[in-house]
Amino acid sequence: MISNQTAQAYQLARERYAEWGVDTEKAMETLASISISMQCWQGDDVGGFESPQGLTGGGILATGSYPGKPRTPDELRADAEMAFRLIPGKHRFNLHAIYLESGGKKVDRDEIGPEHFQGWVDWAAERGIGLDFNPTFFSHPLAASGFTLTHADEGIRRFWVRHGQACRRIGSYFGQRLGKVCVTNIWIPDGMKDLPVDRKGPRERLIRSLDEILSEQIDSRFHRDAVEGKLFGIGSEAYVAGSHEFYLGYAITRKTLLCLDSGHFHPTETIADKISAVLFYVDGLLLHVSRGIRWDSDHVVLFTDDVRAIAEELVRGQYLDRVFIGLDFFDASINRLAAWIIGMRSMLKALLWALLEPLAALKDAEARGDYTARLTLLEAEKTAPFAAVWEEYCARHNVPRDDLVLNEVRRYEQEVFPKRRG
Repeated sequence: MISNQTAQAYQLARERYAEWGVDTEKAMETLASISISMQCWQGDDVGGFESPQGLTGGGILATGSYPGKPRTPDELRADAEMAFRLIPGKHRFNLHAIYLESGGKKVDRDEIGPEHFQGWVDWAAERGIGLDFNPTFFSHPLAASGFTLTHADEGIRRFWVRHGQACRRIGSYFGQRLGKVCVTNIWIPDGMKDLPVDRKGPRERLIRSLDEILSEQIDSRFHRDAVEGKLFGIGSEAYVAGSHEFYLGYAITRKTLLCLDSGHFHPTETIADKISAVLFYVDGLLLHVSRGIRWDSDHVVLFTDDVRAIAEELVRGQYLDRVFIGLDFFDASINRLAAWIIGMRSMLKALLWALLEPLAALKDAEARGDYTARLTLLEAEKTAPFAAVWEEYCARHNVPRDDLVLNEVRRYEQEVFPKRRG
């Protein structure tokens, strides 16, 4: 329900933006059509349900021990549902392969199939949302060396190829069953802690492995492949086989999506400028929006300049129909639902901010070489009544405004989390 105060504030904001030639109704309509993929691994610290031990290394680290972590797929789904109820719009859920449901049976990574994710598919179908997918090339005895698809041992390399092939089939099933395209994203931790002598060999093996994984033709109406590069990682500080440059070339030549993770570059480097640069050459992009502090630390996404810059580039370049947006962070030091909600709402706020930009006036000033007017308008929009439009958007989607979200999170925490102790 929209309060009189919210309605009045929005009407004033609508008139103010109209002075700049901006249609707030159109902006909210466009935002409602954007579906962001919410990552399962924030919900349980990248633990998954493959084994009781959960995460066992491989360049991934979740810090913190906030109480109430979900222990089962049903508990994780319940948490995700609660988060979705507090996020405006209709969104997606992003799964890793270790979130299978095997009924307690041992199923190795190269043996997984759609049947092990039927619970997730049924849940998504009931809610009318799409699923995305990721092979899990970490937390496994055959990944302990730090090498998977680049492994010099042919038997180990082939194991991980079979895993990638199995995951593509699962992703294809998701897309066909739900009627919404599934993006299956390939990221591997392969690299070296200290200076390598042979940088070429692992990359040659990676090309061979990826080509083998992608050899099966899958209908792009239901499934899209993405490859994700990285600058460095835990245990791969000196060399990563799957670097940004490597995957850029691969995505161009193999016609896959390129995944740009905002935490996978130098700490002062933003991916906003890369979007228009690479979209001249690749079919499309997958974005993993994260927030690194000093390194790829995957902090909760906030409404920051960097995130706004990403959203602005998507809107200014008219790229929204060529880009899939997902989040990638995992913070176990705060309420995990709140982390999801804050991150998703922050990304949505950034997109709304970009959609409300007086783009026509800005482009006109730039085309005329009037950079003074451009800079003045860019600063003026920072004090425009953006919050009133955001609160109107939330109200229309029956979710509380930002300062009231915590009340709902605390209520759920008090009712549900005590049952999970022990």
